[in-house]
Amino acid sequence: MTVTYDYTGRAVLVTGGTQGIGAGIARAFQEAGADVTVCARREPAAPAPGIRFARADVRVAEDVEQLMSGFDRLDVVVNNAGGSPHAPLDGTSPRLHARVIELNLTAPLLVSQFAYPLLAAAGGAIVMIGSASGARPSPGTSAYGAAKAGLHHLARCLAAEWAPEVRVNTVVVGLAATENTTGNTTGNAASHYGGQEDGMGAAIPSGRMATPADVAAACLWLAAPGYVTGAEVRVDGGGEIPAWRHLASSDIS
Repeated sequence: MTVTYDYTGRAVLVTGGTQGIGAGIARAFQEAGADVTVCARREPAAPAPGIRFARADVRVAEDVEQLMSGFDRLDVVVNNAGGSPHAPLDGTSPRLHARVIELNLTAPLLVSQFAYPLLAAAGGAIVMIGSASGARPSPGTSAYGAAKAGLHHLARCLAAEWAPEVRVNTVVVGLAATENTTGNTTGNAASHYGGQEDGMGAAIPSGRMATPADVAAACLWLAAPGYVTGAEVRVDGGGEIPAWRHLASSDIS
């Protein structure tokens, strides 16, 4: 069964939408007929045809305010910009962890705040790109996990605060792989997992890591007009198989 969506005439903003999962989400909305804008701090070397690019650092309120001033209408915001390098807390720069929190929590708060008047006028929707790291221990990316936990809570708060004008939901992404593993966008497998992403699909009941298309499909559903708000949709292939399963089967000695 194939599910199709018609976003013709609707304006969509995908933050961090120039690569990785964000690029996949932007492409899916464009293919569904939407007028798509992506933003990032740097313009991509090869801009996606038919997708508008706007330069903005979404951690900076002035940049976000200027970004929103470029829209006459806005129906959907996908807060995708995020990510973190593998950075154990001990021995690493406090500023690095502060910047990770700014990117993964403060930035989506700012984007949502400045987008609200436009979204409310259109009866629109916000989709937060969350992470399984925000729902379980995240060793090596503690600041990222803490920020994503805050993002999940922020989405639930905004869903209650802004209903019924604006719906706010979260896609909670599990282990994910992308064809582009450079930069600092959500889904940066090589950097985020400390270069250990090979074979991680074996830890997932579905047998593989999530792809941008998997995440995009959930975004298309959540952004479409409907009743659902304040929800968290897990796109994690069934979660992660616990280590005791391997121990019990003698796969790990």
